[in-house]
Amino acid sequence: MSENTKHVTYEDAGVDTAEGGRAVDAIKQMVAETNRPEVVGGIGGFGGLFSASALKDMEDPILISGTDGVGTKLVLAQILDRHETVGQDLVAMCVNDILASGAEPLFFLDYIAIGHIEAEHMAKIVRGVADGCKLAGCALVGGEMAEHPGVMRPDDYDLAGFAVGVVDRPKMLDPANVRPGDVILGLPSTGVHSNGYSLVRKVIGVDGIVPGTPEAAAKKAELEGIEVAPGLSLADALLAPTRIYVKPILELLRSGAPVHAIAHITGGGITENLNRALADDVDAVVTRDGAAMGWDVPPVITYVSEHAELAPNEACKTFNMGVGLCIICAPEDEAAIAEKLEAMGEHPFRVGTCVAGSGKVVYSDEQ
Repeated sequence: MSENTKHVTYEDAGVDTAEGGRAVDAIKQMVAETNRPEVVGGIGGFGGLFSASALKDMEDPILISGTDGVGTKLVLAQILDRHETVGQDLVAMCVNDILASGAEPLFFLDYIAIGHIEAEHMAKIVRGVADGCKLAGCALVGGEMAEHPGVMRPDDYDLAGFAVGVVDRPKMLDPANVRPGDVILGLPSTGVHSNGYSLVRKVIGVDGIVPGTPEAAAKKAELEGIEVAPGLSLADALLAPTRIYVKPILELLRSGAPVHAIAHITGGGITENLNRALADDVDAVVTRDGAAMGWDVPPVITYVSEHAELAPNEACKTFNMGVGLCIICAPEDEAAIAEKLEAMGEHPFRVGTCVAGSGKVVYSDEQ
């Protein structure tokens, strides 16, 4: 190093470790609120600790893991300057996936990459993660906040998460159990959830808009001024968090309900997710009468689909169409399962039926 080289600190390079420490302090109580009895210690160590003692009473405990992100829904969160709920989206995308095997989520870790850390901003994001973990009954045992100056804009961020759950092998759900004649029940989504936002962004015209600019402020006002239903703005509808189905489904399974398989309807919509819960020799016939589904589609999905001029098949392989989770069971068990769900405050509906086939999803108006 030459004598003329200027001394440069990490902070000079754009990384504020002191603010990072303040951010950790700001979220400690949120993390503690998600603790389960199996959590050992707290955040701040090099790894999250979780006792496996809860598994000792299982015949053959199977650990199931899932990882995911929130995707380009975050662009809308940044333009609208609303960051409190995207953390729930992150948790939901992971825990709903492992729930499809019948697993109970045990713990969760998050990763936040951001251009510049501000403790208050981080607290808003992590609040959503903690809320999601509480809804799922899993512990937030750790995570990482990574500051990326020069790579990301100061207010830009991305989220990723990782969940681990467990199921006793004899109770694990298996698509191989699905048979012709089975019925498919659906639980409603809360809207678009966390998939299809690349199309959404194109339809509502936010591509290329930089958060914090006058253009972003104008777009924010526009989205907040459009109603997709009485009293529901397009902005509110698009940022409604992904529903977490863990508690009612685990209660259903623990009651001994004979569920054959479950599908979490995410990216790829009904068409490319329901098939993942089918045996190789079974097709799912989904109720559809032309463009109309056999249940209520959230107004925001209808709004985006119509403005994108999506054909029914395109809509059904892009959005969840109002179906957040599918439950497959024998026809003789449908009424009892629906009754149990209704007793929990759920609103199940018939999505379709299973027939002999080759493991694909078809629609009633195309048969």
